[in-house]
Amino acid sequence: MKIKLLLALGLAALTTSLVQAQNIPLDAAVRTGKLPNGFTYYIRHNVEPKNRVVFYLANKVGSVLEADDQRGLAHFMEHMSFNGTAHFPKNELVNYLQKAGVRFGADINAYTGFDETVYQLPLPSDPEIVKNGLEIMHDWAHGATLETAEIDKERGVVLEEKRLGKGAADRMRTKYFPLILNNSRYASRVPIGTEEVLKNFKPEVIRRFYGDWYRPNLQALIVVGDVDVDQMEKTIKAKFADLKNPANARPRTKYTVPLTGKNQFIAVTDPEMTSTSAQVMIKQPELPLHTDAEYRTSIVRALYNDMLGGRYAELARQADPPYLNGGASIGGFLGGLDAYTISVTAKPGELEKGFKAAWRENDRAKRFGFTATELARAKAGYQNQLESALREKSKTPSSSYVSEYLQYFLHGTAAPGIDYEYKLVSSQLPGITLEELNTLAKTATKTTDRDILLLAPEKDKASLPAEAVFNKWIKEVEAENITAFKDEVSNESLLKKEPVAGTIISQSKDEKLGVTTLMLSNGIKVLLKPTDFKNDEVSFTAFAPGGTSLYSDAEYQSASAANIIPSYGAGNYNTTALSKYLSGKQMSVQLSIGERTQNINGGAVNKDLEGALQLMYAYVTEPRKDSVLFRGMITRSKAGLANRQNDPNSVFQDTISATLGNHSVRRTGPSVAKLDQVNLDRAYAIFKERFANLSGFTFVFVGSIDTVAIKPLLAKYIASLPVNGKTEPAKDLNINIPAGKIEKMVYKGTEQKATVNLVFSGPFDYNFENKLKMDALKETLQIRMLERLREDEGGVYSPGVRMATAKLPQGRFSTTITFGCSPQNVDKLIASALDEVEKIKTTGPSQLNVDKFKAETQRSIELALKTNGFWAGYLGGQLLNNENLHQIDDYIKQVNAITPADIKDAADKYLTGKNFIKLVLLPEAGK
Repeated sequence: MKIKLLLALGLAALTTSLVQAQNIPLDAAVRTGKLPNGFTYYIRHNVEPKNRVVFYLANKVGSVLEADDQRGLAHFMEHMSFNGTAHFPKNELVNYLQKAGVRFGADINAYTGFDETVYQLPLPSDPEIVKNGLEIMHDWAHGATLETAEIDKERGVVLEEKRLGKGAADRMRTKYFPLILNNSRYASRVPIGTEEVLKNFKPEVIRRFYGDWYRPNLQALIVVGDVDVDQMEKTIKAKFADLKNPANARPRTKYTVPLTGKNQFIAVTDPEMTSTSAQVMIKQPELPLHTDAEYRTSIVRALYNDMLGGRYAELARQADPPYLNGGASIGGFLGGLDAYTISVTAKPGELEKGFKAAWRENDRAKRFGFTATELARAKAGYQNQLESALREKSKTPSSSYVSEYLQYFLHGTAAPGIDYEYKLVSSQLPGITLEELNTLAKTATKTTDRDILLLAPEKDKASLPAEAVFNKWIKEVEAENITAFKDEVSNESLLKKEPVAGTIISQSKDEKLGVTTLMLSNGIKVLLKPTDFKNDEVSFTAFAPGGTSLYSDAEYQSASAANIIPSYGAGNYNTTALSKYLSGKQMSVQLSIGERTQNINGGAVNKDLEGALQLMYAYVTEPRKDSVLFRGMITRSKAGLANRQNDPNSVFQDTISATLGNHSVRRTGPSVAKLDQVNLDRAYAIFKERFANLSGFTFVFVGSIDTVAIKPLLAKYIASLPVNGKTEPAKDLNINIPAGKIEKMVYKGTEQKATVNLVFSGPFDYNFENKLKMDALKETLQIRMLERLREDEGGVYSPGVRMATAKLPQGRFSTTITFGCSPQNVDKLIASALDEVEKIKTTGPSQLNVDKFKAETQRSIELALKTNGFWAGYLGGQLLNNENLHQIDDYIKQVNAITPADIKDAADKYLTGKNFIKLVLLPEAGK
């Protein structure tokens, strides 16, 4: 007996050993451990960004664990973690973090899903702040006070968050979720919960949920940043050891969506739905990502999705595209399942045509498979993405590591680190065969566990097919004589004509900014700012005055449509050929025409920088015109507008744009009549006019620039660009937010929800100092709106304040206060918002809120200054506005000099109420 038992144990150990040998190891650079109480931790030192640390508290606790009387309380509990904990009573947690420069919502945040609740906290790595950060994490783990008064205050906020989600999508989801989730527990446990529970639950019900599930054996702390790993581990062990599991802990059931083997069908309509769509979801067991073999399978899936996506993109580029959107892919679903989904958004009245086209493309791949050239492109793209990540290994942001370890803890998803992944992909990718992809294409569309979901406007209900009819469409396509896909690849060079290189005629250096300015032989100016923020990233932007302002209102639609010209390809490559040429390359280029400028934006890794500049040169000098694609675009655009008026938000946004734009044709919403005004020949001519002469253009390059290697490229591709010495300044169209007091009420939609926009506007004395004061006004006003409308009155979920200031064509400003709420609370909340505006005008903001603005601004700029995106935007913006490039030098000094009196004066000067527009969206029943 004893021998048999030992033998059995030995075999079990051997089996376990073999399984573990196949498992992908966790990244060795992360320190991980588990305390005796089951609390797990992951710690990694990382200095991107420097002097920062990111804390995440992950809980394997979500809405799926709620009892019937707790529906919505997993999410409600997330809210309560910010409303009173052991060391931060009431709202003191948010208050403390704001003083430390952490913004509520933008930085400090949390989310609740079906299976997890996750809290995030990025902090400066100052020792005292880190110490308090760990205190916050400990409180979040099991230190919420859950005071009855605070619970009751938060009900309104959560109900308003639920109200924001109401509408056609929510109403339709309620109908089809039980079917596609096979009547599993997930179908009745949407995280936002039910109104009945949220309004009426007793405090002891949420305390019961908290006591049952917020426990150390379901929790993990993830810490990545500029910290001492050894010291952090000691602190975590000491601090979190006191967390206790309940004496009789409830088992954490792992819920799933069962596979039934059945096929299902449902058609759902709604009056506010704007389009008709069809989805065929074929469910299957989830692909875990634990072993090398599973990782290899995930690569095969990614290649499959990439190749099939390319085919659907080609299908959309027809003169008469068969649908608005279509595609197919395999990916994650829910409850332990993945799904292969074929979807289509149909043109009005053309569901059969659109769906058959989508299914036909899927069936084509199933019958004939893919081509060798398609697979080669997909492999190259996959490999290049990974090589790029490997090059950026030392610049990987802490947030990326946190995301990996979060998925590792919650789902066991492998997180081996980029070195391991690169070796694995390099060894596996070459051996992936066309036969494997073709086998997947054949097996993906299995005939069981297939759900068909139709969503449509209510008015189209009678025309929707029954299940038998829809299945007949599938059979008809599968009986067709379909031909194999032909992958047409161009062997021509991109450019029809090579550029004749110019020269660099002068060079100067601003040592303080680290910016080198080059003057080229054709008069174009180039600024270079080498940085070490990324190991292999170069971004560039270019601009010149002009834009659509130079064209009359009668030509505006064509001038605006000129932005589509680059989508037709360039040089020798049409759109399809160019798409295949770019596949696998790490580069992008966009040319655009704005209202006051024409612009070039792009970026690349260093090895593809010449390719990006060559493509830019092709767009400028050899643009293409494609009447087939143009007709297809117009057809799709018109079809997309057919039911636009069904959507309350679209109607409201069109009203806002028209009102604030003083009803200029350049500001009113889209329409079929406007599309009819677009002339392809004129659009093409306008594009060429704006880019045929690059006199007055300035280029800014930022990133990992090799200043020696880049100069020949600048001479060849930028100094050769066409110029004639003439520049055209942009025209002042005088389209300003109208003066005076205006009120617009829009009645649209059936849900009891309202949206409010309050707009102050007028002339603005633009300078650097005044702009900063307006930024301070915006932020202090935002803080008060959050405190008053959300925390004090519980009437809104997420109030917002936007501030826009402009120097050109006129010094102007606009301040917009926005929020969603119950229709019956509109007048009350508007009064409260305007009361806060009056308070800031008469007494100014509190010193505390000014200090919060300064702390947030300082922390934000510290991070921004270490990004290529910031410098490209800053340098370009300063040059465009003819402002001093050195304004940034005194930015923090100027911010710190701002006083409550400065903000009061700005509010008093600009928020007078003389130019005030009130726009409100209300349900139709409110008329």
